[in-house]
Amino acid sequence: MSELYIEKRESGDYAIHRPGSERASSLRRTREEAINWCRDHMPGATIFVERKKQTLVGGRDRWKRVN
Repeated sequence: MSELYIEKRESGDYAIHRPGSERASSLRRTREEAINWCRDHMPGATIFVERKKQTLVGGRDRWKRVN
């Protein structure tokens, strides 16, 4: 089974990455659009989203499974 990771970029949009890739598979304006893109393009993939909460020491350091 494949995995996709969605992370928020400094510019405010969301990048969708496969593990080990240097470039994003797609960019979307909102987190919801990114999740929908993943579901449409790779229906069997496990989707992980960077958590929203900022930590005091490390920023967004954990992933939340969506499906």
